[in-house]
Amino acid sequence: MSIDAAQLWTLNHRLLTVVLDACSAELAELGLESKEFFVLAEVAASPYPAELAAKLVIPKASVTVYVRNLVAKGFVRREIDDADLRRHRLVLTDEGEAARDRALASLATEFDRRLATIAPRDRAELHRILLALLEPAQ
Repeated sequence: MSIDAAQLWTLNHRLLTVVLDACSAELAELGLESKEFFVLAEVAASPYPAELAAKLVIPKASVTVYVRNLVAKGFVRREIDDADLRRHRLVLTDEGEAARDRALASLATEFDRRLATIAPRDRAELHRILLALLEPAQ
């Protein structure tokens, strides 16, 4: 039986969903919904809402809602961009950094628990494969 791309994509999606579901209680304890977490985790690298939408491949309107929620929770604040006074830049608050770090630690722990079931050489190979898959298509 050959394994096609759709099967691999489905298995990968199921794995990510299972890991995220296993961390849902921790996210809820932090006051985060899963999609808010992804926005929070990306703010430092992509501080502009349009940039976040593009990076996370979600609609700008959804980013607006998630950012509004994160601001209300005290995890993110909006600042005027000194380089362009018409733009707002998003900045993590100390509480936002702490919540992001705790959520990432929870995800890492759960994913590591699953990775522990495969041999170290397979884990290294998985790392190599994932990096290769993230390279731009030619």
